[in-house]
Amino acid sequence: MNRLQAELQRLYGPDRVAVLEVAGAGGWAELAKVWQGVQADLELPAPGIAVNGSDAYQLWFSFLEGVSPLEAEGLLASLRSRYLRDVRPERIRMSRQPGAMPPFQVAPERWSAFVTQDLAALFDEGPWLDLPPGVDAQAELLSRLRPMAAGGLQRALQRLQPPATASMPASQGVQQDDPRDFLLRVMNDAGVDLQWRIEAAKALLLSQEGPRR
Repeated sequence: MNRLQAELQRLYGPDRVAVLEVAGAGGWAELAKVWQGVQADLELPAPGIAVNGSDAYQLWFSFLEGVSPLEAEGLLASLRSRYLRDVRPERIRMSRQPGAMPPFQVAPERWSAFVTQDLAALFDEGPWLDLPPGVDAQAELLSRLRPMAAGGLQRALQRLQPPATASMPASQGVQQDDPRDFLLRVMNDAGVDLQWRIEAAKALLLSQEGPRR
């Protein structure tokens, strides 16, 4: 195993990765708000920045411990709601189990790669590298990143909850004295506004009993 493979495994092993992607022109200007916000507002480690070799910028979030699909999807959905409200939905992609990790060749003279924050804006006209990135340089860049601890994730999810300005709508046929069942049904009710389904998922996650080991 070379150094780059070791760094990719350290950061982005199974169930320890989530990727938020914005496609189209101006993608980095919009995704940079998330990159800055997770550090300044949520006190989380900086996620990895990548160009996907085709049409988009990506943020790669690393978790120190394995996380559930609900946790990973809840984080990405909450970040989207907080920082990307003005971005058209079709330009945003979210994944908790990405396929190939950068760097890899997407097309002739088009490579995906991890990039530094100060160089990210240079790829806005074409989010790819014309040549394969150096393995040692990619490994060095990744070596500076740190995964997110479980406690940091939980605090971030709490901070991302919007102020209670309105009561959550009742789901048909659910008794209000059964909070867990209520949250489950709201989360899975396609007739409920997406905002409330996301909030129900986060509330259910935060109500789970028992400390993480």
